[in-house]
Order: sequence, then structure tokens, then C-alpha cells
Amino acid sequence: MLDNNYPTKNFEPHNIMNKPIYQRILLKLSGEALMSETGGSIDSDIIKRLATEIKELCEFGVQVGLVIGGGNILRGAEKAAEGLDRVTSDQMGMLATVINALAMQDALESHGQQVRVMSALKINQVCEDYIRRRAVRHLEKSRVVIFAAGTGNPFFTTDSAASLRAIEINAELMIKATKVKGVYSADPQKIKDAVFYPRLTYDEALDQRLNVMDTTALVLCRDNNVPMRVMNIFEQGAVMRLMMGEEIGSLIERGRN
Repeated sequence: MLDNNYPTKNFEPHNIMNKPIYQRILLKLSGEALMSETGGSIDSDIIKRLATEIKELCEFGVQVGLVIGGGNILRGAEKAAEGLDRVTSDQMGMLATVINALAMQDALESHGQQVRVMSALKINQVCEDYIRRRAVRHLEKSRVVIFAAGTGNPFFTTDSAASLRAIEINAELMIKATKVKGVYSADPQKIKDAVFYPRLTYDEALDQRLNVMDTTALVLCRDNNVPMRVMNIFEQGAVMRLMMGEEIGSLIERGRN
């Protein structure tokens, strides 16, 4: 049984103090979040809106790391199921994330935001190689850092890559961006009476198989004590309100010992 009786934090009115409650975050976007309703792989209006909100976070003093999936272009696991070699198909999926990262970089730069794309695969004609210390330095200089190509290894999802990068850059919070309010007992778009969980532990999410992220990603965050927010990225201004102390979406954290 999930325990949702966690004490609610009494946040200061940060909109008056004009300070974010998190200094550094890792935002995980699915590739599907960039798709148009007509099926186009990258919707320019969507990516421009996301870029605007990310720039506003930076102006508010939040250091932003970003991981974008590649599912709007290609899913390695699906190609493997069709008979393509799994390692090759996963490498193709990694390249799809680089395409999305470059598109987001362009959108951010068009808004005047400094940004760096860092790839786990060596593609240094189009982006930087991922080096942890350099990534942290970029963040300290208020540059958005987009981590592309997953972990650089097959058999790992971009969810796992997001958890890994959040740990490596010492992010205070990882945000899993979705199209629903947060974590539910079942898919709320299919099950009308699905229960919403405002707070839960990583062990509860794993035990209940709530499909928040893959198991590796959840275990990485749990074992390294990185809290995660699951929230609707299409609710305009929601991430900023979260940075100001408002309870948005579902919070997943390590349980009390």
C-alpha cells in the first residue's frame, strides 16, 4: 500500500524572495514531447515554447541540464524487435537524440540563451564530447547543457542516461516531463479511476511497477538520493512555479530509514 501521508514542506514565498528553491536541475523530455499532432517528428511551435520556458528558468537563476529522448524519430528497441541488430538499432536511437538536441539548441539560441550540446558518442564536428567537469563548468556559467546520445552504450534507455547525468552533475532535482499530471496507479488516459500519487518512495514505485521510468533509472536515483518530480510539461509555467516552491506533479524520493 502506498503511503502518501508525507509531511508537506512549508515553503517560503519565493516569488517574493525572487530565488529558486533549486539551483541545478536535470530535465528529462521524451522525444514524443516534440512531436506535432499531425505526426511530424519535431513541431517547431512546441520546441520554441519549451525553449522559452527553459530560458526563463535560466534567467531566474536555475542551472538546467537537459536530456531528450529520440522516440519521435526512432526507437532502438522497436527496430530490434523488427529484426535489426540490437546494438546497431540502439546506436541509431542515440543518433536520433542528437538530432533532437541540435534542434533544441537552435531554439534556445534563437531566444538568446547560451547552450552546449554534449554527446556521449564522439561527434565533435556537431557537438562537444561529454566530459563531466566541462559540463559542470558550462552550468556554472549559466549555459544550458543538453546531454545527447544517451549513455553512449546500447541496452540503456535515455531515462537511465538522465538519471546518470543528474547524479554526475549533482542535480538537486530530476524532472520527468510527461503529458499527464504525475504518477498514477494506471494510465489515466485509459483508466478513468486511476489513483494519483502526489508523493511516494522509489521502493513503492518499483514494487508497484508504476512505469514511471525503467528500473535502472529509478534505482540509480534511489541509491544516490536524487529526488524526482513527474509532471505535465504541457502545463504552461508549471516548471517555473515548481522552482518557486509550489507542489507540482508527483514527488518521488528515497524512503525514510
